[in-house]
Amino acid sequence: MIHEVFDIQVEGSSLDTKLYTYFLDNSNEINPGGIRPVIVICPGGGYTMTSDREAEALAIQFMAMGYHAAILRYSCAPAVYPTALTELAAVISLLRNNSEKWHINKGKIIVQGSSAGGHLAASYGVFWKESFLAEAVHTDTEQLRPNGLILNYPVITSGPFAHRESFQNLLGERYGELSERMSLEKQVTEDTPKTFIWHTFPDDCVPAENSLLFVMALKRKNIPVEFHLYPVGGHGLGLATKETACPNGYGVQEECQSWIPLVKTWLKNI
Repeated sequence: MIHEVFDIQVEGSSLDTKLYTYFLDNSNEINPGGIRPVIVICPGGGYTMTSDREAEALAIQFMAMGYHAAILRYSCAPAVYPTALTELAAVISLLRNNSEKWHINKGKIIVQGSSAGGHLAASYGVFWKESFLAEAVHTDTEQLRPNGLILNYPVITSGPFAHRESFQNLLGERYGELSERMSLEKQVTEDTPKTFIWHTFPDDCVPAENSLLFVMALKRKNIPVEFHLYPVGGHGLGLATKETACPNGYGVQEECQSWIPLVKTWLKNI
């Protein structure tokens, strides 16, 4: 395994912003010339932190499926938009620039995010083509293209169903100016990549309407989307297994564990 840690620094970045790689190395015994898709993981945390419960355990699951994984511990409050988004762009550029070294299929770079990390991933999905990102990381726009999104119970809307705290942390003093722009169901374009989304019906932290609004926006633009709404379970489940449960036991939801084999099948068609 190629496990490395890289400092990711753009204007406004926190000093502890890092990328952690979990790449399957090639072997002369198995697949000496192989290349693999890579999944960039953006943990949740309300833009106040990046949760361990939505990080390494997910990376290991994706590795077990045969994919490379990388975890971005992006900048959170007091860092504000577009810092984390620009950091994600820098990561996508880094992966494509090193695709040969790390055995990456540079045509299959998928961004995954949970909760507020889902907002970051979805923001990248709708904004990746905007010129300010390419300019900020000194590359061309096509180098930044995402090839798919995986969104776990994402924060999407700044409207009536908003997780207001996430937007306040993300936008700081520019909340009034930018909250409409960062309501992502209003920003989907024909260049938004195909998407896999799951949510739980009873989620009382980030209501399921967040995912529903994004799904409807994707459908209007004819973007392929696979969506699963589970009738049970709360917010922030991670894998929904004991591996990502809280110390008090919260987070184990057997009914929701099927998202893992479901996304495995979806990934085969990217």
